[in-house]
Amino acid sequence: MDNPTSFFVLGLVLIVAFIALGALLGSFFTINTAERGVVERFNKFSRVAGPGLSLKIPFVETVNKVDMRVQELPFKIETKTKDNVFVVIPVSVQYQVLADKVSDAYYKLTDPQKQIESYVYNVILGHVPKLALDEAYLEKDQIAKAVKDELDATMENFGFAIVRALVTDIVPDARVKTAMNEINAARREQEAALAKGEADKTIAVKKAEAEAESKRLQGEGIAAQRKAIIAGLKESVEDFQKVVEGATAKDVMTLVLLTQYLDTLKEIGASSNTNTLMLSHAPGALQDLRDQITQAVSVGELVSDNVGKKAG
Repeated sequence: MDNPTSFFVLGLVLIVAFIALGALLGSFFTINTAERGVVERFNKFSRVAGPGLSLKIPFVETVNKVDMRVQELPFKIETKTKDNVFVVIPVSVQYQVLADKVSDAYYKLTDPQKQIESYVYNVILGHVPKLALDEAYLEKDQIAKAVKDELDATMENFGFAIVRALVTDIVPDARVKTAMNEINAARREQEAALAKGEADKTIAVKKAEAEAESKRLQGEGIAAQRKAIIAGLKESVEDFQKVVEGATAKDVMTLVLLTQYLDTLKEIGASSNTNTLMLSHAPGALQDLRDQITQAVSVGELVSDNVGKKAG
């Protein structure tokens, strides 16, 4: 009888030892830096445990961990704009548990992600249908701000802080996007054509101004040249009359014109581009030429006299 009793006592001692060892080991738990521990005693909230090593009552208290890091929820919400264009709006919401409201975040919402999604849908569907497509593109930041403000005011009561809400894009139907690209391309082509027209106009104006300036300078040059010719002729006539007594101005002009005519023929004959020069070969050709020039000078003087009389 002593032998079975000893075995029973030994077994009982071992069981008690295992229970004591389990209780001892179960009294310690650790929480990571980016977590908090919600401690429950008989399924009733007891306290919030911070990062590090902590104690609990074994078999009485349990620990549930809550992630304190910033988490991101992406959504794609389909709606339509004021001008009846269906669009898909990608929204990204970043949130985290408030350090002083860990218990609220753990107990008040069974599915916080679903709750956030519902509020995001509510804000988007309340704003975008009031805006035309172009306005929606311009007010992306305002839409994101409205989402954040709405979520901040609501989710704080449940222990969550909204770090940021982003409207990353506005994606219209593929056909609408193609039409928008065509409109933008046509608008850019029109602007390019207008710019080219203005450039051509500027070039034409500058070219006309340059031509006008060139002609003005050319006219001044011709006028100066004529003044120089007249002054030279005057001086030549006076010198000729001093040397040849009885010579008239008409004689001098005839001689000058004849000399210029012969000089012209000489230059034409010396030019490399001249192949043939037809000249009169009659013996009296030079005399005929002199007579023609003299007659032309006389006619010129007669016309000048008549014009002077009419003007007087």
